Amino acid sequence: MKPQKTKPKDNRRQVLIVDDHPIMRQGLCQLIDNEPDLAVCGEAENARQAVEAAQNLKPELVLVDITLPDKDGLELIKDLHALHPALPLLVLSMHDEALYAERVLRAGGRGYIMKQEGGKKLMQAIRQVLGGGIYVSEKMSATILEMFSGRRPESNESPMGRLSDREFEVFQQIGQGRGTREIASQLHLSVKTVEAHRANIKRKLNLRSAPELVRAAVRWTESRHLP
Repeated sequence: MKPQKTKPKDNRRQVLIVDDHPIMRQGLCQLIDNEPDLAVCGEAENARQAVEAAQNLKPELVLVDITLPDKDGLELIKDLHALHPALPLLVLSMHDEALYAERVLRAGGRGYIMKQEGGKKLMQAIRQVLGGGIYVSEKMSATILEMFSGRRPESNESPMGRLSDREFEVFQQIGQGRGTREIASQLHLSVKTVEAHRANIKRKLNLRSAPELVRAAVRWTESRHLP
């Protein structure tokens, strides 16, 4: 396991970084440690390390990627929120916030920022969440307000937005080329449960067959990873 930092003995607010890319973690450490009021207290490259680090290092904020090697980031957020309800969780991700931000907030996160936003906006997001606020882009903020006020037309909802978090997770697994039994093992579900999720996904996305579902999932997954 990667060695964890010792909490600095100063008054700076302590941030735990959870990301599976070493270069990204290194860059974030430098960026945050250069701030007069912020410091990185530890790093984790997967969900298991993140849970241990949150317990041992007592960070004041967790900066977490949504894509991790051992567990879906949304599930990690739910776990951390259940274990540490007062701990602010801010997602930093390459994935489109229109698809993920609402899910993150429902899971217990306090904000969502995309990696291409840059260091200045990231520091703003960290401080806003540390101050007790919620951070999303202005566009996403307007969308969420419409959702809570009941004014957002259902026709504006993305087809992917109709999927539950678990269905969404299964869809991603299909797009990564995994079969039903492998998905069941990966997500700790029964084969029957995965099959039920697949049926629901087909219905919600208007897909007529299993091959059509696989093609749609693969296309969607590939589009998420374009440079």
